[in-house]
Amino acid sequence: MTVYIDLLFLLNLTANYLLLLAAGRIAGAVLRRWRIGLGGALGALYAVLIFLPGLGWLAAWPCKLGAGVLMALAAYGGERGLFRVTVVFFGASAALAGAVLGLELLGGPMLTLAGGVFYSRLDLRLLLVVFVAGYFVLSLFFRRTAARDRRLVRLDVVLDGGGAALSALVDTGHSLTDPATNRPVVVASAQALAGVLPPWADAAQPIQSVERCHASGSRGARLVPYRAVGVECGMLLAVRARQVSADGRPLGRLLVALSPTPLDDGGGYQALIGGI
Repeated sequence: MTVYIDLLFLLNLTANYLLLLAAGRIAGAVLRRWRIGLGGALGALYAVLIFLPGLGWLAAWPCKLGAGVLMALAAYGGERGLFRVTVVFFGASAALAGAVLGLELLGGPMLTLAGGVFYSRLDLRLLLVVFVAGYFVLSLFFRRTAARDRRLVRLDVVLDGGGAALSALVDTGHSLTDPATNRPVVVASAQALAGVLPPWADAAQPIQSVERCHASGSRGARLVPYRAVGVECGMLLAVRARQVSADGRPLGRLLVALSPTPLDDGGGYQALIGGI
């Protein structure tokens, strides 16, 4: 069988990128696309090297394990949840490998070469669709089976107009995230932040608030879609915080979505945030 190096590299780059991306989303890590791409490219280069003359020893399991760890480090090195995202990455890789093996045993087309490296001369567009579908299935499955944890923390939010201290419920079942970074979005009662919000911000009128923000020459507002009981598709006004800290631990410049109504009828907390 003739192996085309460019196709071998492209297929493995795509598979590795989607696996690393899925692992990051599942583990709640910060997504830096160029680093995820770098990790995927390292894995694709490793797949190519295995088939070069004299480098077949790279297909040994210790080398595969080392390559996987190197990919995770390239994509998520320095993250607090590096170990977790690495474990999820290996788990997602094993799940995808099992699915491919099952397809081959059922009489489907061969999708691997020696050493389990992805390769096929099927239509490239079809394979890309399969990889993307696998990514979404993995993300949905692991998110559905994630454990739910709830606790209260002190949340210090610093906006352009000043800072405020809120009591926040940490709930891993709260899955609202920033699409650009995959970081959790803080949902806070607008009333609790009334003294530090910009003058154009009105949580009850999210679209009009964004228009007023842009009219003032600022780009500090955006809309965040959400779903809740009784709300199929709603929009929350969100602003980018200068800094958010939980019990004194800096979380960075998170998005703060403003709820026009209190989050807790009993007043026990004024904000919600996903797993941190």
